[in-house]
Amino acid sequence: MWDMHRTMLSPLHHLWPISAALYCVVSACVGCAGEQEATEGSTATRAATVNGASIAASATAEAKAPSAAASAGTEAPKILTSVRPGIAGCREQAPQEFLLRKGQLAKIGASAEEQRQIEAARKRAVDYRTRQYGRFPGFGSRRDNPHPPQFYAKRTTFMGLPLVLHRKVVPALACVEAALKRDCAKHPYQPRRTSGLRMENTFKDYEVSNHVYGIALDIDSHLNPCCGCVGKWSRNPACSKKVTSVYERMAMPRCWVEVFERYGFYWLGHDELEDTMHFEFLGDPELL
Repeated sequence: MWDMHRTMLSPLHHLWPISAALYCVVSACVGCAGEQEATEGSTATRAATVNGASIAASATAEAKAPSAAASAGTEAPKILTSVRPGIAGCREQAPQEFLLRKGQLAKIGASAEEQRQIEAARKRAVDYRTRQYGRFPGFGSRRDNPHPPQFYAKRTTFMGLPLVLHRKVVPALACVEAALKRDCAKHPYQPRRTSGLRMENTFKDYEVSNHVYGIALDIDSHLNPCCGCVGKWSRNPACSKKVTSVYERMAMPRCWVEVFERYGFYWLGHDELEDTMHFEFLGDPELL
């Protein structure tokens, strides 16, 4: 999720007023899971076109974002752990630490120096995502990327369900699906709902959701709760269970989390939000 689930709220809400002409088609999967309260339990389709081509028609923008190598600054070193035989072309990698949410949150009582470090970490993460995935209004610079994330959107499927993500992330998800079928066969699980790219940032204040970049997906929000989230999300019956591990609150097998994290995705079940439905690609797309 990364959005609508913060424990600290303010009246400031960065929303992107987008005209119908700018919308991409976000397939029936988008908005049916996670933070889209108005569409929970139903399908939601948003019609739009990008440069005259509908995503629903499987059109994919060909223009590429400026490469990270051509941008100013140095990013975190690339982490490559292995190439696992049996899944051709699928490299394993860890999420990049500097993109993790926990390093970008304001801290009560933080010193001036600590606050500067947090703000610098926040800016670094936004700038990186802008260069790699597109600029979301209110975050990042047009100099780094003149196009919005949906310009690079691609319609795909995951475990038989339709999904729209940033095209750079689609190969990583394909590797995850292949590995799930191979390595989690003893723990069968069939998702019912998925949610990927979103057009609005439903986070508040200074945070921006990875859903707006098209690099995050939610799986079965009704079965895999976000117990640290606000509103109805924390009222999921699973959140009141006495457990010894967050894994015990969700229907999704732990094996799934382990597979996702082998391919650069980070699971927000590790976060203070305990957002068990949410995975976000924080790996290096240049390694895919």
